[in-house]
Amino acid sequence: MHNSSSGVEESGLPPYVKSTVITVGTFDGVHRGHRDVIERLVARSRSLKIPSVLVTFEPHPLEIVNPSAAPLLLTTRDEKLEVIAETGIDYMAVVPFTAQLASFSAEDFVEVVLRRCFRMRELLIGYDHGFGRQRAGNVTVLRTLGERDGFRVDVVEPVSTPDGHSVSSTSIRRAIAGGDLDRAAASLGRLYSVSGRVVEGAQRGRKIGFPTLNLGPPPLRKLLPPEGVYAVRVQTPVGPVGGMMNLGPRPTFGDSTTSLEAHLFDTAGSFYGAHVRVDFVARLRETRKFASAEQLTAQLRHDEREARSALTLLTFPGNLKG
Repeated sequence: MHNSSSGVEESGLPPYVKSTVITVGTFDGVHRGHRDVIERLVARSRSLKIPSVLVTFEPHPLEIVNPSAAPLLLTTRDEKLEVIAETGIDYMAVVPFTAQLASFSAEDFVEVVLRRCFRMRELLIGYDHGFGRQRAGNVTVLRTLGERDGFRVDVVEPVSTPDGHSVSSTSIRRAIAGGDLDRAAASLGRLYSVSGRVVEGAQRGRKIGFPTLNLGPPPLRKLLPPEGVYAVRVQTPVGPVGGMMNLGPRPTFGDSTTSLEAHLFDTAGSFYGAHVRVDFVARLRETRKFASAEQLTAQLRHDEREARSALTLLTFPGNLKG
């Protein structure tokens, strides 16, 4: 996979790539609807024997067009890369989203970015997609341009969850913000997660028999579930490990800063400096202040039993993969 971030003048595609089949979008969350588009793109690419290109943007377009309406992100750039790397896409292009790009008409965007820069022969998009100035490049406009300029446009219909809800990044954000991890996972096709580098903590957990792995602060734009204690699965350099995590302040110790610290079960390794991914399995309780370290320890023993129980019930399709 090639990660291009050199702007619209130069795609980063090798010169021998003469034509491509493309999809375009923010792909925040890379949810089941996005995966459906990507799987179809990969299949089409293989049948045409030309490379597939996923064109996405950094930052989220609303951060430039309407910052007050810009959503918190389900996936940071690196998290998005990690998920898309597993899909079979040949090239992922991260195009810097600028005020200049926002001013492009749909026609300009298709001509300058997709055709000239990324050598598009066919375009495959989600049913609700729009790009160009004021998102005017909807399906009807794109099909008209395709007929005029000789490229095919395929539209992928929405994907629904088993209970009939349409899968969208907006509905997943709502579920996560409300602490409904099961609904979020059903739409994502995997557990919701946060990634980061392990940093040195205050060693408080070690003193009360619950050593923790501390993550550095997440990016400001990353959406986190409500504060509380969670059963988690942590993807570490030695493989996935079950555990429990406190997300939020540590009021018993008078620490009001938001932290992410996980106690891993049945593992003793030190992961300082390592990049890990924490998958949220279940919310166990809210964060609260205890009168003493002893009371906190007793609660943590109870939390551990609850977390281990939640982890044994982890059967959601795709969640057992690393």
